[in-house]
This record gives sequence, structure tokens and C-alpha cells, in this order.
Amino acid sequence: MSRLRFSSAREVFESFPALRQLVGTPPTTEPPLTFLARLAAGAEPQQAIGFCAFLLPRREAVWWALQSVQRMRPSGASADPGLQAAEAWVRDPGDALRRAALDTAEAGDSAEPGTWVAWAAGYSGGSMLANHAVPCPPDLTAKTARIAVLTALGRVPARERDAALRNCVEACFRLVDDEGGGTRT
Repeated sequence: MSRLRFSSAREVFESFPALRQLVGTPPTTEPPLTFLARLAAGAEPQQAIGFCAFLLPRREAVWWALQSVQRMRPSGASADPGLQAAEAWVRDPGDALRRAALDTAEAGDSAEPGTWVAWAAGYSGGSMLANHAVPCPPDLTAKTARIAVLTALGRVPARERDAALRNCVEACFRLVDDEGGGTRT
């Protein structure tokens, strides 16, 4: 069963105007997965990362970013508190764990992809501040998930980067279309 909430790529761009600045390819009326496959096969395949982040619902976007970043981490890397906090929220998406992810992100190193995944979880809803109601903008999870994945991708050796990018896009396809019927890169 497909988890797509949009019937065309244009709908994704209309729902999230910031996407136009992040993905330079003009939107079309193509189905989102067809557009995604075209982005991934295009001259600037990293644009597909941005589209994935906005295409997915917030919880799935955090899960996608988490999986993508984890796959790109060097083997034997120490535990990442940002990734741990984000995973805890994905598994139990209540406000307490969302706040814990936000606290972890605020205390984390902004150069670390895991910190950005924690930001993505922390900005998935509710208030951005503990003591004052400031609603999270609806596109902030996607923006921070994108940053997490692109930051991790930038750390991958150049010879492995294309494969890592393809893996990220495939992870998005799997999350969107769990029956495997979508167009693939």
C-alpha cells in the first residue's frame, strides 16, 4: 500500500514553497515517485535528497534520514546521541520524546548529521520552546532531515557517494511504497 500523500510532484512543491529553492528542477504533473526517479538519474542527483525529505510525512522523513545517516556512518563509529534520540521518537512519537530529541539537538554539534536528525524529530510538531508555545513550521522537519542526509553524504568518500545517494533514494521509495510498485532509480 502506498503511503503517498501527493498525486503529483507539483503538489509537493505547492505544499512546501521552500522546496523550489532547494530543488532547482521545475515541478511537473508527474507522479511523485516518477519525478523522484528522474531527479536521482539527472545531472544533479542530490536534488532527489531534498525531494525525498519533503515527500515523506514527518515521522517517515525522520526515519528515512535516520536510516540514511546510519548507513553512511563508518563502521565502528561511536553511538550518536542525536540518532538515538531521533530513533526513540520515531518508535514512540509522543511529545516527551520529541522534546528530548529537541533538547539533544540543542546540545549537539551542528556539524554532526545525527544532530540534524534530532532537530528533524524535535521539529516534527508541538512547540519549538519548552516554556512558550511556538508552533513548529510544517516544513522544518523536511529541511533539517535534508541537511542531515546531505551532511552525511558529504562525508562519504567521493568514490562511494553515488552509491550512497542511490541508497538514500531507495530508502525513500521503500518508505513510500511498501508494496514495491513504485518506479525505481
